[in-house]
Amino acid sequence: MKKMNTSMIETATHMPAERLHDVMQAEGGVPIKMWTQGVPVEEGAKSQLIKAAKMPFIYKWMAVMPDVHVGIGATIGSVIPTKGAIIPAAVGVDIGCGMMAVKTSLTASDLPDNLSGLRTELERLIPHGMTPKRSGRDRGSWHDAPERVDQAWAGLADDFDLICAKNPKLKNTNNRKHLGTLGTGNHFVEVCLDEHDSVWIMLHSGSRGVGNAIGNHFIEQARKDMQTHFINLPDRDLAYFPEGTEHFDDYWFAVGWAQRFAMTNREIMMENALKALRNVIPRAFDARVEAVNCHHNYVDRELHFGEEVLVTRKGAVRARLGEYGIIPGSMGAKSFIVRGLGNEQSFCSCSHGAGRVMSRTEAKKRYTVADQVAQTEGVECRKDEGVIDEIPSAYKDIDAVMFAQRELVEVVYTLRQVVCVKG
Repeated sequence: MKKMNTSMIETATHMPAERLHDVMQAEGGVPIKMWTQGVPVEEGAKSQLIKAAKMPFIYKWMAVMPDVHVGIGATIGSVIPTKGAIIPAAVGVDIGCGMMAVKTSLTASDLPDNLSGLRTELERLIPHGMTPKRSGRDRGSWHDAPERVDQAWAGLADDFDLICAKNPKLKNTNNRKHLGTLGTGNHFVEVCLDEHDSVWIMLHSGSRGVGNAIGNHFIEQARKDMQTHFINLPDRDLAYFPEGTEHFDDYWFAVGWAQRFAMTNREIMMENALKALRNVIPRAFDARVEAVNCHHNYVDRELHFGEEVLVTRKGAVRARLGEYGIIPGSMGAKSFIVRGLGNEQSFCSCSHGAGRVMSRTEAKKRYTVADQVAQTEGVECRKDEGVIDEIPSAYKDIDAVMFAQRELVEVVYTLRQVVCVKG
């Protein structure tokens, strides 16, 4: 299993002969290369991209993935390479959010006919969801963190103390008790089958409460810095830290820590998901036959076109030549394990999913529980008002998304979920 790190990475290059992307030119800014042919792109997302492209430290061009849609801070589905500065809101507040998938030696015939017991066991072993404040203990965090969580936290605690020494308000956040927990929204744990009927576990989560606090803290600090230095921006969410400043160094250390937390968070959840599978299925099986653990909201130092660059991927996955990644569909739609083609025009990137075509509020207005039941037929999952915002129709067509980025990745496995746990 390959892990992300914050070391400088040299990218391998492989370019198909045919280029399948469009270019949008921002007046006074860098070009915006868009792998969006055949998928809708909202005008709000285009406007947001153009504002970012006008920042003076963007390196060469921006890359846009087919799942692109409006985000808070930066457009989701965008790759923002910079030199000499970093934009905290472009990384966002779900720092290190990403995917993990593990293939097992089990096949579909090993699964029980009724999958509700497996879903229940997954929900029992992995804290998920959120209890409203002042409503008692948060069901989405550990009440008594297990020993495995404490062991993992011990490897994170010293650096967290260093972060808190300079930023005391981050101390009293949900941190240790969120390690190994799922969260809410589009975070999920799924049991899937590939085209050979092999059983996979796939999950999606990030740095939870502590990452959110770190993100918000430094986004606000960057905004204050812009005001202090009388720097006008096309959007306040494009506030940045220049490299070489104290706040840049502080943020770089904190965001790297949050990305490690997120990676560890997924690893612990995966261990518990596999435990749930073992508790329900009586026969022995091998896990981690193949494993992928990748971020899709993060920043890293990389080498592109012979130069060191800070690459921020907001809803995008790194896809260097031969590198494995995960592109999930929505509830009820297939997902993909992919292998990167090392396309340097995209800064070796691909999409992180299908991408929304409407807001959560709009989805709740437009669809009913009956629609949710129909669109998730055959999947053991929640089918109630609380998850209507995650209905498959709220997302782009995953087949169109994959076709639009065929020069970025190749499909290795196609997965269909049979169990889905949502927060």
